[in-house]
Amino acid sequence: MAPADAPIRVLLVDDQPLVGETVRQMLAGEPDIGFRFCPDPAAALDAAAEFRPTVILQDLVMPDIDGLMLVKFFRANPSTRETPLVVLSSKYEPSVKVSAFALGANDYLVKLPDKLEVVARVRYHSKGYIALLERNEAYRKLAESQKHLAAEVNQAARYVRSLLPPEVTSGPVTITWRFVPSTQLAGDMFGYLWLDKEHLAVYLLDVSGHGVGSALLAVSAANLLAAQSLPNADPRDPGQVLTRLNDVFQMDRQDGKYFTIFYGVYRPADREFRYCNAGHPPGLLWDGQTVHDLVADGPAVGMVPELPYDTHTAAVPAGSTLLLYSDGVFEIEKGDGQMWSLEDFMAHIGGQFGPEPMIDRHLAFARGLNGTDTLGDDFSMVETRFPG
Repeated sequence: MAPADAPIRVLLVDDQPLVGETVRQMLAGEPDIGFRFCPDPAAALDAAAEFRPTVILQDLVMPDIDGLMLVKFFRANPSTRETPLVVLSSKYEPSVKVSAFALGANDYLVKLPDKLEVVARVRYHSKGYIALLERNEAYRKLAESQKHLAAEVNQAARYVRSLLPPEVTSGPVTITWRFVPSTQLAGDMFGYLWLDKEHLAVYLLDVSGHGVGSALLAVSAANLLAAQSLPNADPRDPGQVLTRLNDVFQMDRQDGKYFTIFYGVYRPADREFRYCNAGHPPGLLWDGQTVHDLVADGPAVGMVPELPYDTHTAAVPAGSTLLLYSDGVFEIEKGDGQMWSLEDFMAHIGGQFGPEPMIDRHLAFARGLNGTDTLGDDFSMVETRFPG
């Protein structure tokens, strides 16, 4: 007899030992088919739980328990709910067949059929059931992996958030921000710091790709900026800063990842804003009347080696607002499946500048476009106001 751990396992529930021996002999020559005979229908559920059959053959006429009731019990039991069940009957009665199928039987045989038919039915039903078990196990492992990944992403998101600076509510500038990570966590990072008493640096960067790897690269770049530890770069000169970042973070040393960044330095004494933009969406400077695009003039950091970046200058009148953001604020899939574009964003956001902060309004607007609170990419916005 094939062992009980054979790939195909047949449990026969029948009160007649002769039927049990006959089926055993039918299957004896099949090395990949295990067989167990249960002559006591009251013990059938326990036998199934122990043996874990890939197909159950069950008589419909047995003492002490109605065969149809046993079919119902098998289908109500979690361990046999999906196990293929072939009912055996000495009578060919359509009404009995209908009842058996209605209760969850998969097949019906008038006993005892030919050996070839028994083996064929056993293999057919077992093959489908084994495939179902394998698919369920694959889904279980996938769900477990996704759960583990989600936990890692949530932990990484908490870490990224812990590095973000507190909002600035008084002084020469006020700064508010919002960071809403996506379910996959992208590579957004931003910050601002006083380099000395006369210079405030503000930046926002976005690493290519999604996941923990992108987030860690963003953190690494932000740590260098926060520590002002880039060699041969004056942190007050945005062009020098991006040139050295590009030297340090070449994509062939970063698993193919690169990042866009907008980096600017504000000097309150003369209200001058110096900036450099490496492939990032344009910073928007509102002077109280007009929105000025602080556009990119160089590729993303890491893409082109030994590339110098230039510093640009803009005047910042009293009452101005500077808006920095990642592409997650405008690359939004709308409810109709169409993508909102940068052009759509620029046309919309121009009318949002004014005396009141705009970030929360735009976040609510973006969620409304998407139709859900969870956006497809990290949402990062930094709003810097320059009072008179």
